[in-house]
Amino acid sequence: MFAFCTGELLCYTHSPGVGEDKMRSLTTIPTIPLCKANFLNKNGTEELHLLQISNSQQPPHSLEFVEEMASPSASPKFGCPIDFAEPYWYQGFHSPYYHDGHRRFRDTVRAFVEQEVKPHVDEWLLTGYPKELHEKAYAAGIQGLIYPKEYGGTRPDDYDAFYELILADELARVGGGHVLGQMAINSMALPPILVAGSDYLKQKVVRDVVTGKKNICLAISEPQAGSDVANLTTTAVKDPSGKFYIVNGTKKWITGGMMGDFFTTAVRTGEQGFGGLSLLLLERSMPGLSVRKMPTQFDTTHSTTMLTLEDVKVPVSNLIGDENAAFGLIVVNFNHERFVIAAATCRLARLCYQEAIEYAIKRHTFGKPLVDHQLIRFKLAEMARQIESLHDMLERVAYQFKCGVADHKLGGQCALLKVQASKTFEFCAREASQIFGGSSIVREGQGKLVERMYREVRATSIPGGSEEILLDFTIRQAVAKARRHANSHAAKL
Repeated sequence: MFAFCTGELLCYTHSPGVGEDKMRSLTTIPTIPLCKANFLNKNGTEELHLLQISNSQQPPHSLEFVEEMASPSASPKFGCPIDFAEPYWYQGFHSPYYHDGHRRFRDTVRAFVEQEVKPHVDEWLLTGYPKELHEKAYAAGIQGLIYPKEYGGTRPDDYDAFYELILADELARVGGGHVLGQMAINSMALPPILVAGSDYLKQKVVRDVVTGKKNICLAISEPQAGSDVANLTTTAVKDPSGKFYIVNGTKKWITGGMMGDFFTTAVRTGEQGFGGLSLLLLERSMPGLSVRKMPTQFDTTHSTTMLTLEDVKVPVSNLIGDENAAFGLIVVNFNHERFVIAAATCRLARLCYQEAIEYAIKRHTFGKPLVDHQLIRFKLAEMARQIESLHDMLERVAYQFKCGVADHKLGGQCALLKVQASKTFEFCAREASQIFGGSSIVREGQGKLVERMYREVRATSIPGGSEEILLDFTIRQAVAKARRHANSHAAKL
């Protein structure tokens, strides 16, 4: 192995027979500090070298590796050492967004996933994960992260959107299967109650959900109306006493329904269109409400369900907010949902990359490691490029949340973010599958994680708004604004 140092770059190339003893014979300059570097030898293991090398040393012709030396003030390294297998700030690079509180929380979630989740995933794919896992997550300081302390939340004093980005990212390291997926669903179904619910509803629901004792699901979509929320047909009609709504209809693709104790449910209480929608809190124990698990393309320890509502009698006190005023609550809530989905999806794309590069290093074809084929390196590089771009976009949106930008201004940003996430994941899942070859089409062996994630792609590109709907929504907003600007400009002429 041969090494040279120029400025902040430490470079090396394999030279058989050249060891650390020969390195010591290189000319040294006292003003240049020792360079600490991890080298990969030919069998793929790391060797640690402390080198003191002259700036005048010329680089060898066959350069194989370049590593930027980390500044003493950069973030401490954490997790997988492979470039791009972790977010950049895990790998010693600077960031303006993260501080010690974020790092401590990241460490907490990672330890919880490694100890309480990963060892059980294969079993839970058959049985579903236990509801009690949420209480464990609460005790660990994870489950209550985003919620107010008055309801049992464990939100840090310096809480911002980057905490939730870390949470979604770290939980997704399981690699599909939706373990603790109800945590994300709770975070989507509870906000309307926190924002617009009565004190009665808050006391009834929030603390038990925050502490992991109960769960709440979001029941919006219907068989004939997924993204087309304005055309929901589930009805809620007041009975003669005026004290109860009688609810009839069907809700489809309701994530977490098998665990749900409560359902934040969109119903039609008025005229057709946006203006006739209300939100009601339905309870699993209410007669006439039935839940059925639906088989899915992807593996799940959680559940996707169908809700059938037949003359469900719901107290008027379970109305969330004002009657016929639900659309604003529903739409604003979509931004948070898409942000959370995108954060988890970014990690799934990273896992595809990590699995692929690790496999390509050890797998040999045609007499050499798979990674020594240029086309394979190109695939890995393109995966890394798209993942890093997606993560930058995630941080940009998180920063807008942190700065208090109004939700209605972030609709297009969050829509594009989710589309970027699902398209990046789809690309990475495909390329990882191609690198694994036959191992990626069987549910066992070295490629089983990639196989599982490949079937997860559609579950990121459709729920929370399909790619096509979100792209159209974004540009319709842009066109409307452009037309207003054009008309305003014309009026001044």
